[in-house]
Amino acid sequence: MSVLPKTATAPFCPSEVAGSVMVSPDQPFWKQLSRFLGPGLLVAVGYMDPGNWATDIEAGSRYGYQLLFVVVLSSLAAIVLQCLAARLGIATGKDLARLSSERYAPGIARTQWILAEISIIACDLAEVLGSALAFHLLFGVSLPVGVALTALDTFLVLGLQGRGFRRVEAIVLGLVGTIAICFVVELFLIRPLWPDVAAGFLPSLDVLSSREPLYLAIGILGATIMPHNLYLHSSIVQTRMVGRDDAGRLRAVRLTRIDTIVSLLIALVINAAILILAGAAFHATGRHDVADISDAHELLAPIAGTTLAAVIFAIGLFASGQSSTFTGTIAGQVIMDGFLRIKLPCWQRRLITRVLALVPALIGVLWLGDRAVGQLLVGSQVVLSLQLPFAMYPLIRFTDDRALMGRFANSRLVSVSAWVLFVVISAANAWLVLQVCGVA
Repeated sequence: MSVLPKTATAPFCPSEVAGSVMVSPDQPFWKQLSRFLGPGLLVAVGYMDPGNWATDIEAGSRYGYQLLFVVVLSSLAAIVLQCLAARLGIATGKDLARLSSERYAPGIARTQWILAEISIIACDLAEVLGSALAFHLLFGVSLPVGVALTALDTFLVLGLQGRGFRRVEAIVLGLVGTIAICFVVELFLIRPLWPDVAAGFLPSLDVLSSREPLYLAIGILGATIMPHNLYLHSSIVQTRMVGRDDAGRLRAVRLTRIDTIVSLLIALVINAAILILAGAAFHATGRHDVADISDAHELLAPIAGTTLAAVIFAIGLFASGQSSTFTGTIAGQVIMDGFLRIKLPCWQRRLITRVLALVPALIGVLWLGDRAVGQLLVGSQVVLSLQLPFAMYPLIRFTDDRALMGRFANSRLVSVSAWVLFVVISAANAWLVLQVCGVA
């Protein structure tokens, strides 16, 4: 580990390639947009990781399609926050971590860094468990062996050293495409009743009137909006630029907004597909007790009438865990560089994060057995929920600051909307933590 000068290089670290994808304002709009696509996708993969699978499967199994509107509203909240993060990075030329370290007292900034690192480890724990479970389902290895095998992705990251940021984006696109294709096939095999599905998109307070569905709804919220993704997005958008003047930055904001919205809508469709699959395969057939990914895998084959459904499910799960691996590594670099001014090669950063996630994963599966996966996945989402307000607050404050943002500061409507989201999400997450701790 070393503190490197600004010119030092690390493999596909976004701070090293800021502005490297230059776009001429004279190019056709479609060509400019194609050059801007990518950062939103890297952020979006965090919204379809194994933690989301766990909450969506349980929600669909227990309540059918009734909580689909929660997936939609959570995704819309994520779009608002990610657009703020992108605008912060473009307008200031600095990411959320760097600005927090510069504008807050050292003790506060260091606390923010610790919380951000905890969120990355919690997310990586979900990726470890999801990938280990995929190894178990595809190849029949035990869960402890599957957990150990997840350490090998460090060598995959090492193999990408020096290959460029666009190469990483292309790999993530391939993995996301794999997940999407898997669920298209699954829904074709299961054949849900689409009029019933459509009804689930309509918001209903009655559905949330009792404790159990409200608990699951907040779990979906916590799994959807991840704090370290806000730090990540504010950095990686700086890999795209039309120009450094206000006109260029304004065009960059608009193009990035399209990239963000399209990418997160893809994540919304995949999350909705997971819940729809669980609702059609389990709830509609009287299986209201499926709360574990491995149970879902075992039951899909007899319900769909073919083992292909179970195999495709496991492949999608593996792609989900691996795609989130890349973004977690880059987010870790952004956070460490922004708060501590420390740069590490990606493979070293990957190894540190993975080891810290492997320990609780191994302890959990060895102590609690195969059923530990579901419990640990839910626990990781609770930890993410706890961290979220600590990233949201500085993001909204900074983007409200006209002295910092200039003409790119939040409008009154955006500011009010963002603060309402902060209050609602903070209250919901606090309730969730109290429920888990047995206080409320």
